[in-house]
Amino acid sequence: MDGAALLAWFREGHGLLVDTLAGAAPDVRCWHFLPAPSPLAFWARRQAHETTVHRMDAESAAGGAVTGVAADFAVDGIDELLCGFHARPKSAVRTPEPRTLRVRATDAPGAVWTVRLSAEPPVTERAAAGDADCELSGPASRLYSALWNRRPVPEVAGDSSLAALWREKSGVV
Repeated sequence: MDGAALLAWFREGHGLLVDTLAGAAPDVRCWHFLPAPSPLAFWARRQAHETTVHRMDAESAAGGAVTGVAADFAVDGIDELLCGFHARPKSAVRTPEPRTLRVRATDAPGAVWTVRLSAEPPVTERAAAGDADCELSGPASRLYSALWNRRPVPEVAGDSSLAALWREKSGVV
């Protein structure tokens, strides 16, 4: 499937997703795999970020510029990635010796995370806690796409091997 048929299929699926989320009872109970205020909140957030990342992929594949996202949306997506996905045992972002990675959105006050790396899954704190071996920083929208491995990290300070480790090992599966 391609062309108009593919677009129609995507539009239909998107419409069904939006209708399902909008029509769900606020107290709906269903499976979800990351902490959230409710299953409905989890799935609305997850699908918003999933759709955004794949939109970036489509724009990139079409050879155009990748459209940015609002800073508050980007901060939420970074938070989901660092505090949700990479807190799980599946995260492959590990170091043999303890290391600290800082992530800072330069255009969103308070949007800073400290990621403690070790042989265990990363532990992330939403704060600039202590010294960091490496800091990844930039505007929230660019940092969002970089942390999801869609673009290069805007700025790397300190030990760049941790930025390379992130790029190599942070794929969400």
